[in-house]
Amino acid sequence: MPATFIHRSILTVGFLSLFHAAYSAAQHRSYLRLNDLDFTHLPLDIFIQTLISLFIIMYGVLQVAGDFKEIKASADLEDRTWETYRNIPSFYTFSHRGGKCSQLASKSGLEEIE
Repeated sequence: MPATFIHRSILTVGFLSLFHAAYSAAQHRSYLRLNDLDFTHLPLDIFIQTLISLFIIMYGVLQVAGDFKEIKASADLEDRTWETYRNIPSFYTFSHRGGKCSQLASKSGLEEIE
């Protein structure tokens, strides 16, 4: 399911709400410092707003991210043949010791006779 404007809007609202909860928590801490009160816990409304914002953000991210793939490795590899498993270009090595050996042999006068 593609990400629509509604899903992106939900995600934006979630982030704005979480930012507001963080700002409210910081404002509460500064209020406690000004009145020389001890910090014991956040007020319940800030805590609830943070949890709701977190769930809204999780829902928005799940909708915007798109379809998930299966965790099983065999799910992606079922339609491949055995030859494609052996042919992996990232394992190709072109800078092997054969080039160094041939340079040493040509410098020492041990060139191949044809």
